[in-house]
Amino acid sequence: MTIRLTTDKDTGVAVVTLDRPERLNSIDLAMAAELTAAWREFRFDQSVRSVVVTGAGERAFCTGLDRDVEVPQPGSPYMVDEPLTMTGPKANDLWKPVIAAVNGMACGGAFYLLGEAEFIVADERATFFDPHTTYGMVSACESIYMAQRMPFGEVARMALMGTAERISAGRAYEVGLVSEVTAPGEALQAAVRCAEVIASYPTEAVQGTVRAVWAAKEAARAQALTHAPHLIALGNLPADRQAELFTARRAGGYRVR
Repeated sequence: MTIRLTTDKDTGVAVVTLDRPERLNSIDLAMAAELTAAWREFRFDQSVRSVVVTGAGERAFCTGLDRDVEVPQPGSPYMVDEPLTMTGPKANDLWKPVIAAVNGMACGGAFYLLGEAEFIVADERATFFDPHTTYGMVSACESIYMAQRMPFGEVARMALMGTAERISAGRAYEVGLVSEVTAPGEALQAAVRCAEVIASYPTEAVQGTVRAVWAAKEAARAQALTHAPHLIALGNLPADRQAELFTARRAGGYRVR
């Protein structure tokens, strides 16, 4: 198993832990399938009333798609297979509240999860960045998700600066991406405390509120995501060129702002 699930039946809170710390909790095909299964299982588990998603270890919440994963693609700009599309709760029609607890790095494909959480609690050592452009890839879905949570200029800067910059937890709080910054090692506990409070409220009211909040921006997000496959297919470099850039820039420096 690449994720760990724990459920406290007394509080109604489930914790989903991405459990590949040796790979910085990057998502392989097995983890993608397990995340999809977990979100769909929670739809039917009435004992789960709120959920926290986090990453194992201190180095990373999630660093997106594992670079070793091979995803064969149709030879058409109108058809792109994206293994992360169904890794988030909303993509699986789960309208129970989900809180993200971020420790360490959160980058690239991690935004599929962060983009579908109700809010984010971050360890003060957490950092956020989007490496796509550095390695010759279009930041399409990731930028669309973040555009729902951050000011336009901040999203554009993060996507275009690639690996040269990382957003600190403090800056993420200033721009509204993060709702709370905690002392080192306390993000998960803080997120669980919030989840316990929410789980103690009447379920129908909570889920209705979650659905109402998302309805405010759902149409714009859905419309934007329809363009993503074509932009990716047209703008991504071939895999071998991406690999060359990844190897060449792996040891490069960055600034935290």
